[in-house]
Amino acid sequence: MVRVGLLTSGGDCQALNAAMRGVVKGLSNNIKDLEVYGFFNGYKGLIYSDYRLLTSTDFSGILTKGGTILGSSRCPFKEMRTPDENGLDKVEAMKSNYYKLNLDCLVILGGNGTQKTANLLREEGLNIIHLPKTIDNDIFGTDMTFGFYSAIDVACDAIDRIHTTAASHNRVFIVEVMGHKVGWLTLYSGIASGADIILLPEIPYEEKYIIDAIEKRNQAGKGFTVIAVAEGAISKKESKLSKKELAKKRAKETHPSAAYRIAKLVEEKTGSEARVTVPGHTQRGGSPCPYDRALCTRLGSAAAKAIIEGKFGNMVGIIDGETKLVPLEKVAGKLKVVDPDSKMIKEAKYMGISFGDEDV
Repeated sequence: MVRVGLLTSGGDCQALNAAMRGVVKGLSNNIKDLEVYGFFNGYKGLIYSDYRLLTSTDFSGILTKGGTILGSSRCPFKEMRTPDENGLDKVEAMKSNYYKLNLDCLVILGGNGTQKTANLLREEGLNIIHLPKTIDNDIFGTDMTFGFYSAIDVACDAIDRIHTTAASHNRVFIVEVMGHKVGWLTLYSGIASGADIILLPEIPYEEKYIIDAIEKRNQAGKGFTVIAVAEGAISKKESKLSKKELAKKRAKETHPSAAYRIAKLVEEKTGSEARVTVPGHTQRGGSPCPYDRALCTRLGSAAAKAIIEGKFGNMVGIIDGETKLVPLEKVAGKLKVVDPDSKMIKEAKYMGISFGDEDV
């Protein structure tokens, strides 16, 4: 008998169910006696014994279903070693439930914070396999995370729709795309949707270059400008502040987010009307795109193979188009950011797209 646990942690995304299905189908097709336990609401289920034995019925028809059948929650890594309000040792509780069920492996689906806790449990002696999930595509050690391309589809649809209404008005339209620390989602969706200006956390902007890019389009008779802004976009002045100083500055501002700060700047400096669109959590919702369905099936299959072969303590990543096992201790806690000097950025600038850091 092989016993495997599953949990999904952190923010949800479109392909979590597809990934779990891939794992279970890969295992059940190669193991005669298998039990799969699902822990509900992320690490909370593992901590507080909220789980149930899953059956094949649970994984039927979920390939195209968004969200997660197990539910999810955020359990910050920095609080994992802190006892809960009742004094419960969370790490010991997770270990206890793992051993109580006599699990052979725990498969954890999640992003950066989830991965750090997965590595912690590995260090504590549990057999762990991690599958890299996030719409931000910022997990180190894998070329692609599942959820990313599905989110691009949603963000692109929003920007595409803004483009058609923008063509009817002499205004500046700003679409705020998810991404506090990294700009992969904004970069890909901005380029794919023909945004004129793309603002990323990794490339601090100067107000002058944003205004210059807008006025250049106006002088060319374009009449409108579409700007894709990442949630975490900051100015060059702000990039020199410490985290505490920046947080203090934000607390004094009346603007709810980066897009509204840019909108105010545009209206003050150009006199043009600026309109803001925030797709928000729609970028995480809905059915996974075909690419993510295929990706999750591959990742799930590779995870099942790793479990059967006893190759624990790894993340299953995609490197150069192939599934690879990447040791958790080599990637946990690391962030994959956009390189400002990458070919993709240079190619976009060559096309005339402004990133707010220089004239184009």
